[in-house]
Amino acid sequence: MDVQRTDLDSGIRILTETMPEVRSVTLGVWVGVGSRDEPNEIAGVTHWLEHLLFKGTATRSARDIAVTFDQVGGELNAFTAKEFTCFYARTLDADASMAIELVADMLQHSIIRDEDVISERQVVLEEISMHEDQPDDIIHDVFLETLWGAHPLGRRVLGSTETIQAMTRDQIDAYYRLHYRPGNLVIAAAGSLQHDAIVQAVEKAFRDAPPSPQRGVRAGEQAPGVRPGFISVPRKTEQAHIVYGTGGIARNDDRRWALGVLNIALGGGMSSRLFQEVREKRGWVYSIYSMHSAFADTGTFDIYAGTAPERARDVLEITRAELDSVIADGLTEEEIDRGKGHLKGNLVLGLEDTSGRMSRLGKGELCHGEILTPDEIVAKIDGVTADDVTSVATDLLGRQPWALAVIGPDLEENLADFVRPGV
Repeated sequence: MDVQRTDLDSGIRILTETMPEVRSVTLGVWVGVGSRDEPNEIAGVTHWLEHLLFKGTATRSARDIAVTFDQVGGELNAFTAKEFTCFYARTLDADASMAIELVADMLQHSIIRDEDVISERQVVLEEISMHEDQPDDIIHDVFLETLWGAHPLGRRVLGSTETIQAMTRDQIDAYYRLHYRPGNLVIAAAGSLQHDAIVQAVEKAFRDAPPSPQRGVRAGEQAPGVRPGFISVPRKTEQAHIVYGTGGIARNDDRRWALGVLNIALGGGMSSRLFQEVREKRGWVYSIYSMHSAFADTGTFDIYAGTAPERARDVLEITRAELDSVIADGLTEEEIDRGKGHLKGNLVLGLEDTSGRMSRLGKGELCHGEILTPDEIVAKIDGVTADDVTSVATDLLGRQPWALAVIGPDLEENLADFVRPGV
């Protein structure tokens, strides 16, 4: 790796990785604000603001922004998560300074006009409607609402129709001014670049930004309690979409490597227990998988399956049996080795392009406060033992409450007994 770092007096952190074998640069501006930072009455404002920052600045229209990137074959986009927002651009190396200047203009000088708020309100409402029309997607939001209730982490990143319709331009602008400050920004870049040139371009683009203290890694906040629960959303769908899960671990928890191995063996690939037992042997699903999500102070571990309504109970019984088997007996040596190999392969493949390396820098600094080298990560994965996996399985899967969310025909009476209170 050729990773370099510079902290500006304004509070902005800049991290770069040089990749001389490519001709492109991917730049990301990571903002330490996400949907969990929103007051209830303006839920969805972070994502809506992300949209509005593309609508124009004091010197550029929305079309100017689009044309600038289109004419050089570049890419400009953004996404909002529960704990951060990222604006990213991918260009030829010769256009990297242009990308920095333009993104910096958007983040500092967006006007947020009344007419843009009106037009983009409808766009966000359409996005919410589109999301609602995809049960295999929205079921994950329903599950978090089941597990965490009204806690900010349990709310949807998009907000609700009610909050988006009620929100005012002044509320959005105040949120923008509060959070989009230099100390809350991490700028990461990877590709054909020179660190000093990136630093100079950032200094020039943010030369008028008033300094603010660096926020640092998000501290543990009031984590939501895990609660048993069942939400059934009646829909006339051909499948029952199911998420069954419990609490996980925070993203800096040392057990995350063991949990990663456990996840791969249980439901993280085509050779996993759930895929083999439910899809390959019985043909009851097209899609079944497990996943774990981590935040600053908590996390989730859950299993998704889409199946015919009459098979929902059968699928959950097999799932519960595999969970109980892992809790009681752990994983085999072969499963542990396969899980480690999968994680290491994904790590290396994720570093094959500039976007993957940029994301590693940005998330590492903003979310972890450190950037582990690939060799350090491999060593962490290789260090996972069978006892580590059994311990994390017992603690997370065996002792905590379990919650269940279903979209499809009403199956509450048939499935409610799968909800577990924990021990």
